[in-house]
Amino acid sequence: MPTIVLSLGGSILLPGIDRPNIKPYISVLKRISAKNRLFVVVGGGGTARDYISLARTFNADEAFSDELGIMVTRLNATLLVGALGSSAYPKVVESHNEALCAAESGKIVVMGGITPGQTTDAVAAVLAERVDASLFINLTAVDGIYSADPKKDPAAKKYEKMTAAELLKVVIGQQAVAGVNTVMDIVAVKMVERCQIPLLVMDGRDPSLLEKTLDSGSYVGTLVSPDGENPFPL
Repeated sequence: MPTIVLSLGGSILLPGIDRPNIKPYISVLKRISAKNRLFVVVGGGGTARDYISLARTFNADEAFSDELGIMVTRLNATLLVGALGSSAYPKVVESHNEALCAAESGKIVVMGGITPGQTTDAVAAVLAERVDASLFINLTAVDGIYSADPKKDPAAKKYEKMTAAELLKVVIGQQAVAGVNTVMDIVAVKMVERCQIPLLVMDGRDPSLLEKTLDSGSYVGTLVSPDGENPFPL
């Protein structure tokens, strides 16, 4: 059975507490898990950023702010576990080893952040290596990797395929520009480069696109793979 690791942004799952996007994901994740061993790493999104910004007004140190962010990711993850019901392992796991053990249940394994200073994308990338994933998918609010921020630069080029080394150059270049949010952080990209597991970066706002991609093998996003080959069908 193929193994899939999803990095699901907090702002994708919960754009706001008054406008959650959890319900559309429930049936999709359940159907995907019927055919694949599935791990989902949930981010903190805007809620985590709000808490961290507030903490900084009190002159809280960065380690404390990181811990706050991790708590929010785990809260979001707990909400997803509750929504998935019996299809999910009943506890948000707090380490990669625990995730491996939880997977023996055959249920969807959900986790949030685990390490201060490390994004949930990096957590998911390490997890992909630990579980020898067939595919690592980063579900974001954009439809792939661009040469620049497409919201600010209309001339930004979207990449359909690239290698991890090429992605690393793009991310480093973007992080050098003040105020630019990159699709993935450097640690996560370096892990992808090391483990050589195919990465698909795609728009996660409509979960039906995720299911269609896995069923058809035709993706809309950016595929990052060692040889540029499409890993589908799994």
